[in-house]
Parts: sequence; C-alpha cells; structure tokens
Amino acid sequence: MNSTALEILSYIPQRPPFVMIDRIISSGEKTTKSLFKITADNIFVDGGMLKEPGMVENIAQTAAARAGFIAREENKPVRLGFIGGIRNLEIFGYPEVNSEIETEITIENQVFDVSVISGKITSNDSILATCEMKIFIINQ
Repeated sequence: MNSTALEILSYIPQRPPFVMIDRIISSGEKTTKSLFKITADNIFVDGGMLKEPGMVENIAQTAAARAGFIAREENKPVRLGFIGGIRNLEIFGYPEVNSEIETEITIENQVFDVSVISGKITSNDSILATCEMKIFIINQ
C-alpha cells in the first residue's frame, strides 16, 4: 500500500498547516508506517528542527491515517479521534529541516473505540522518539 500527500487528506481529519504526515508506506493488521518530510515552514519547526509537539502529532496522525484507511476500505466515513493520553515519551533527537522521518505505530490493545498504541519515529536508522498513546475515536 502506498498513498500520496493528496490522498492522505482523505484519511485524516487534519488540514494544512497542521498535517504532519505525507504518506502511508505500509499498513497491516497491527502496524502502520508513514513518511513525513520536514519543511522549514512547518508550524512546529524551531531552530531548524521539528520539536516535540510536531513529533507527537506525527505519531497520532499515523494512527489516524491507519483508522482512516481501514474506514475507507470498509466504505465507512473517516471518524474523528483525539489523543486521550501520552505515556513514556522519550525524545532522543530532533529531525532537521529537509530530512524525512519514518513513523511506525503498533496497536497494543483495542477496546471498542479506544486504542492503545506504541509509536516510534526514526530517521536514517536512528530512533528519534518513542511513546505510548491512548487514542479515542468519536462515533458520529
């Protein structure tokens, strides 16, 4: 599976300038991977690097893209979601402008409309950030 930047907008509720994911590169039963190129005009870039809020949002949007992709495959509307909690956030480094990050989320537990995920951001084979996140999906 591969999606382009334009297609990604059909999987997530966010809109520019708040989009922190360019495309999905793979999605399976429990794991989804995305790519995102850091640009100088990103609202979370400071001092030439993407900072914590952008990295956290990138992980959350990768989870949202997974849910949106599944909904679209089932001919259902893409539902809104929100972060219910973040645990064990560790930042090991910050991606620089013009670099590309790969984000992997894994569903650790899912009960009804609540998912607990683990997220990991890498760039050039270096781990930049990890966390656990609780995501709530809203029934519309």
